Amino acid sequence: MDKDKVLEIFQRTGALKEGHFILTSGRHSSQYLQCAQIFQYPDYSEQITALLAQNFSEDYIDVVIGPAIGGIILSYEMGRLLGVKTLFAERENGIMTLRRDFKISQGSRVLVVEDVVTTGGSVKEVIELVDKAGGKVVGVGAIVDRSNGKVDFGCKFSSVISMEIPSFEKAECPLCKQGVPAVKPGSRHISKV
Repeated sequence: MDKDKVLEIFQRTGALKEGHFILTSGRHSSQYLQCAQIFQYPDYSEQITALLAQNFSEDYIDVVIGPAIGGIILSYEMGRLLGVKTLFAERENGIMTLRRDFKISQGSRVLVVEDVVTTGGSVKEVIELVDKAGGKVVGVGAIVDRSNGKVDFGCKFSSVISMEIPSFEKAECPLCKQGVPAVKPGSRHISKV
């Protein structure tokens, strides 16, 4: 499946949105990728995740983990396709943690997945969590790399599609300067926008 077919799925499902958005990172953008729209459709979810899974099929993964909320379905689907255990990390008092009695065994080879990577902040928090738990992160996978390859996780990084979608700090946002109201469709609460 080529980039055009992937973008077609994004458009068909309403995953690619136009407007004025506040991203999970706090940055502002005129485009937003809501992968949850794709995950409504099991066939599309499987197709997209299978493309990503191909990039990690020979990495001997023991566990797949993603940050809540965006990485939960992707983590599950990736684990199903790779035939391995799947977990998700959650914030507790603002800190990424393993809850629900989830455990990562010492030395486990871990793949971290996220739906959309812009700055990589949530993924880096999950990597730190895995390290503290005694796992070894062998790769990071994302459906969309909004950084267009600029984010460095210190390990193998692969995405289904890489796009450079401009984003801005609030003070530099041209849409804010035009007075266009912003919406925050992401899952993480940001107290100052």
